[in-house]
Amino acid sequence: MSPSIGGLLLVAQALAAPGDSTPRGLRDKAELEAFVDGVMTAELHDHHVAGSTVSVVKDGTLWFAKGYGYADVKQRSPIDAASTLFRVGSISKLFTWTAVMQQVERGKLDLNRDINEYLDFKIPATFPQPITLINVMTHAPGLEDDPRGLIVDDPKQLQPMSRWLPAHRPKRVRPPGTYSSYSNWATATAGYIVERVAGVPFDDYIDANILRPLGMERTTFRQPLPAALAGGMSVGYRYDDGRFEPKPFEIAVGAEPAASVSATATDMAKFMIAHLANGAVPGGGRILAESTAVKMHSRLFGGDPRIPGFAYGFYEQ
Repeated sequence: MSPSIGGLLLVAQALAAPGDSTPRGLRDKAELEAFVDGVMTAELHDHHVAGSTVSVVKDGTLWFAKGYGYADVKQRSPIDAASTLFRVGSISKLFTWTAVMQQVERGKLDLNRDINEYLDFKIPATFPQPITLINVMTHAPGLEDDPRGLIVDDPKQLQPMSRWLPAHRPKRVRPPGTYSSYSNWATATAGYIVERVAGVPFDDYIDANILRPLGMERTTFRQPLPAALAGGMSVGYRYDDGRFEPKPFEIAVGAEPAASVSATATDMAKFMIAHLANGAVPGGGRILAESTAVKMHSRLFGGDPRIPGFAYGFYEQ
């Protein structure tokens, strides 16, 4: 199975069928562009989407990237795959999981240790089993998930994780490791743990250890957007009564590690290439050791071996 999360897919392509030496898969960029053009034109029209962006990775390189529609409908500003930023939502979590695994490599985190040992507040001992990072990365910490208050549009409501997380601590409703139940709070807590053990703000850590090594110059966790990127942000819209109604920039209040990445399609391709290469950075360097990346992409938890489950933060699909 291919590990994935939130639409970012790491796919191993079969190159030949049994008994057939003919290479299979994409070989013609013009053919791909014609196909994607047709699909995206129909999708934008049928679902009333103002704009979208696509990047395709093949054989360890960016093979195709293109923008469709408008970043700003009123200004008729076209989307550019290399410069227009979109909010990527929960794909943000993959950066957080990568950061966690980097700290495991450095000996600062143990995936099987009670996460209370890394926090400056306490999660109650409702059940005998402690919550571990293994539970957090597989969305099986046994917590309720309450999205109220997670997303706002007023930057004045931003709070540091040190204040927001304990104030919004969810109830423990089942023993950890029992079932998967999505937890934005637990993911944000993992990011806060990275911040604490690394000794630097989470945004700074991601910049220095993932974004800069990969050359992701138009990607950020920061809210509101830095001035250098704000002008490239696509406007969010709701289609209502035949019109695209612009909506404010959404801010994840104290749960940045779970949801706050803004990025271009071509930057996201760089992150994808690094994971497909098991942590290697094109041109030299690494964001993860190969053994760590292979482990990260391996199955870790599932409700039944016959159906997709979780790798280390990735979904199987």
